[in-house]
Amino acid sequence: MPFEFQRLEIPDVLLVRISAARDARGFFRELYRQDEFTAHGIPPFVQDNHSHSTRGVLRGLHYQKHPRAQGKFIVVIRGEILDVAVDIRRGSPTYARWVAHVLSAENGCALYIPPGFAHGFSVLSDSADVLYKVTAPYAPELDRGIRWNDPDLAIDWRVRDPIVSPKDAQLPFLRDADNNF
Repeated sequence: MPFEFQRLEIPDVLLVRISAARDARGFFRELYRQDEFTAHGIPPFVQDNHSHSTRGVLRGLHYQKHPRAQGKFIVVIRGEILDVAVDIRRGSPTYARWVAHVLSAENGCALYIPPGFAHGFSVLSDSADVLYKVTAPYAPELDRGIRWNDPDLAIDWRVRDPIVSPKDAQLPFLRDADNNF
């Protein structure tokens, strides 16, 4: 089996270890198999996205509201990021808590983040290419976010002076976010 699924401190977020067949030529790695992901309770994906960023870029924290809330499967194919998931499900025992994991092309780790979580990442390497699959198509009218530096969350992004988009810099704190989870 090329995948190992592990629940993190917030059990709905899964760390996925992806094995690789390596030899003198390099490696071959399956990034996704619907049958194995479905067997672990992960719904099918409907859209793939690719993000390229340079060192110090911080993207997030993003989510999409119901009825098109998105689960995300995040894989790094070049470079290294700190990937973060924040539980924004009101009434959840882990509401406003976050988990983070370093994902890289070398470590073969990926994350599955279900709907009801805000997602973001910071780039720790010179650059990074991130692929992510989502369980619902992008709906701009439902696109929302939380400010990356929300003091109530106190996320350690492991980058100094992050490069943030103007849109992300203006996002509300979690306590003021438009959230229907």
